[in-house]
Formats: sequence, structure tokens, C-alpha cells
Amino acid sequence: MRLNTQFPAAIEATHRATPQVAARKLYDAWHSRYEVDVEADSPLHRMVKANISEKDLASKNVLEIGCGRGGFSCWLARQPHTPSRIFATDFSSIAVEKGERAAHALNLTGIEWRVGDIHAIGHPDESFDTVVSCETMERVQHPRQALAELARVLKPGGRLFLTTPNYFGIMGLYRLYLRVRRRTFAEEGQPIKHFLPPPRTRRWVTFPGRPMLLMPFLEQWAALRYWFGSHSLIVAEKTVRQP
Repeated sequence: MRLNTQFPAAIEATHRATPQVAARKLYDAWHSRYEVDVEADSPLHRMVKANISEKDLASKNVLEIGCGRGGFSCWLARQPHTPSRIFATDFSSIAVEKGERAAHALNLTGIEWRVGDIHAIGHPDESFDTVVSCETMERVQHPRQALAELARVLKPGGRLFLTTPNYFGIMGLYRLYLRVRRRTFAEEGQPIKHFLPPPRTRRWVTFPGRPMLLMPFLEQWAALRYWFGSHSLIVAEKTVRQP
């Protein structure tokens, strides 16, 4: 992945708008430059694919929040253990439109495409058996609020699959270097709002209140991957504390 330290000029202008409008314009501009990866073959998606199972998908209601251009949702819809319904949601309308067109071209059914905000997910409590969110928490304004929303819409016993960049490794050192140089840290023009080494993400996911998410296992933390892996994957299961 190539790291840019400067925003394109067209994107810089959006900072004169309100924060939400500016962010939406920024992500629309970013997604307009890329095609849909219908195989979901990026390293972060491969981590989720290796750990998600039949029990998470077969006849289940699945939410992918921060779905981007929808490649992973398209992959989910092609699995033999087909979900009952897939809701693919992203903040960018351009991303959602691209995903929907890709799904139509592949004759995929069972995906509902929506524009939405992870801080206020438009679904009732306990709507989903499985929630997937890849490379989202480091970019949102209020990650704890976003994670509380993921816990709210997840059914007890359901599982959350959450990936984040691992800023404990080389990327973290690079970000520190840029901060010392007073330069902006961004990934392909996407601003990074939060520094997310894996322990911090884990602490955010394990909620002290009700309902809460517990960590049955945490993948991609073994040996050198903990320090040098480019991404981390958290798999958490929702439980409700006993009174």
C-alpha cells in the first residue's frame, strides 16, 4: 500500500465545509478513483475470510459496515453457506453505488445496499448475527460510539469481525516520523484520526457495560506479526452480563 503525505488539492477544499460534509466528499472522491475488488483479495479481507465460518453465514443476517466499494459483500453473497440477508453500508454514496453495480453485473442477490453512518446505524437492537467492519475504526470521529453501535445491533452470541491497521509496527514509526516533521499522515488521501496499536483496539472492543463484547480469540497476534504485521484482526463474541 502506498502512503501519501499530502491530500489532493480537490480534497483539501472540502475542509472548508462542515466536518461531516467534508468527510463525505473526501471519501466520495477517494472511492471514485478505484474499481471494485469483487474477489476481496486484499490482506485484510483474506484474514477475515480465513476465520469466518459457516456458523457466521448460513441463513444469517450479516452487516458489513464501512463496506467501501462492496467487494467483500459480493464475496459473501457467493459463498455456499449463503446468508439470509447481507446489508452492505458505507458513508460514501459513490462507494455504495459502485458496489451495487458490481453485484448487479455478477447477478448477485440478497444484498441490500445502504448509505449510512457507523455512529448511528439505522437498524433495531440485536438485528444481526454477524457484523464485519474492516479498516474503519481508525478513521471515524468517535470510535467508542461506533463500537457501541456495533454491539447494539449484534445479537447475543453473534460475532464481530473487526480489522484495523497495525500502527504498532512500521506504519506507527512512519506516522511518528511524519508527526515530528509536522506533516499529515494519510493513506491514499484518507485521513487517520486515531492511532490504533492492537492493545488499544482490544480495550475499546471489550465493553464494561451491557451488552458487552468478549474476546474468545484474537487472530494475527502471534510472534512477530504482533509488532510488524500490517493489519490486526479482532474476532469478538457478544454476550450479556449476568445480573
